[in-house]
Amino acid sequence: MSLFAVADCNNFYCSCERVFHPELTGKPVVVLSNNDGCVIARSEEAKALGLKMGAPFFQVRELLEREHVAVFSSNYTLYGSLSGRVMSLLSQYTPSLDIYSIDEAFLDLTEMDANRDIKRYGEQIARRVKRATGIPISVGIAPTKTLAKMASKFAKKYKGYRGCCLIGTDEQRLKALRLFPVEDVWGIGRRIAKQLAYHGITTAADFASQKESWVRGKFSVTTVRTWKELNGESCIVLEDMSEKKSICTSRSFSGQGISDPAILEEAVANFAARCAAKLRRQRSYCQGITVFAHTSPFREDVPLCYLQQSVQLSVPTQDTAEIVKTAVGMLKAKLQEGLFKKAGVIIWNITSARAIQQDLFDPVDRTKQKALLDAIDEINRRNGHDTVRVATQGTDVRFGLKHEYLSRQYTTNIDDILVAKTV
Repeated sequence: MSLFAVADCNNFYCSCERVFHPELTGKPVVVLSNNDGCVIARSEEAKALGLKMGAPFFQVRELLEREHVAVFSSNYTLYGSLSGRVMSLLSQYTPSLDIYSIDEAFLDLTEMDANRDIKRYGEQIARRVKRATGIPISVGIAPTKTLAKMASKFAKKYKGYRGCCLIGTDEQRLKALRLFPVEDVWGIGRRIAKQLAYHGITTAADFASQKESWVRGKFSVTTVRTWKELNGESCIVLEDMSEKKSICTSRSFSGQGISDPAILEEAVANFAARCAAKLRRQRSYCQGITVFAHTSPFREDVPLCYLQQSVQLSVPTQDTAEIVKTAVGMLKAKLQEGLFKKAGVIIWNITSARAIQQDLFDPVDRTKQKALLDAIDEINRRNGHDTVRVATQGTDVRFGLKHEYLSRQYTTNIDDILVAKTV
């Protein structure tokens, strides 16, 4: 019988900040988005104050100050570094680790010794990760990935589980389904949840008790797989779900915006480079690139200007230099005078590395290109984000983020390493 575990970091961004600020344990903490625009992470204490995900910072600033909430700008370099440490530890507990996101991973425990205490094993994983990294995690274990995700939610909600919830028997599965809202089931989106509610289906148990023929007649094959998983049949392959069909990196600029074409080009180059890096992380290639930029639609004193340009490449690529050159070239071709408030790059028509259609007349040596990309990614992994970059990227200081509450890069910058002193 198959057996999977889900390791989910608790309030990950806030937990990362607390690692180096232990005095904040038990106190409300929030992390803000790029440009300190809105709340993107909340500790449990912050949630208890009524702070909502996505709340604009300017609207909740007074509440944050009144309740003495610790506020941090997003520090993705720090979060990525600590995520790597967590995932490295988790990999020691399974021969097959699938990293699902920066704060979550699936562990295949199918080959585990049948005589081992699975619940205690999960508790051991949670304890060791917390002790070694300072990041608290919740572990859910079950015969399917969907049930394991459900179990991790119970482990996070109830301290009595000691960091790990096991759904190991049919009785445990049915009890968990009855207690779990259907809209919170992994794979059930808001639209599907509304459709299910129309038919009186409000819990995971209600959904799982439906006939398969009814589910097939109403929903897609993906929802059918979710139904099967809730009924104990493992049928979701993570690789089929993790590849994005498009990737977008965009940003609203601080202050009045950007009017200098050179700075806007630099910003677009950085957005394109980040899209390319995300593309390589999921081992995919893209064949379509779109670039866009626009002025603020809320300012009546500035003429509204919106530009967008797309191109279809002859050969799919994941090369940073190629994607950056194409995106910046399109921007230059369409750029007009204006005070641009937002810009971004979208890469689309994404295909797996296993299904690349080559071009007989392609002038690029793709084998050498791949070797160069692998070398650059390894250098950046060891030495920090964008240690090696395309010259067009310049530095994001010129179009820089507003991050008034940015913490130090304790794990990746030699100048930010904590220093122990004797008193």
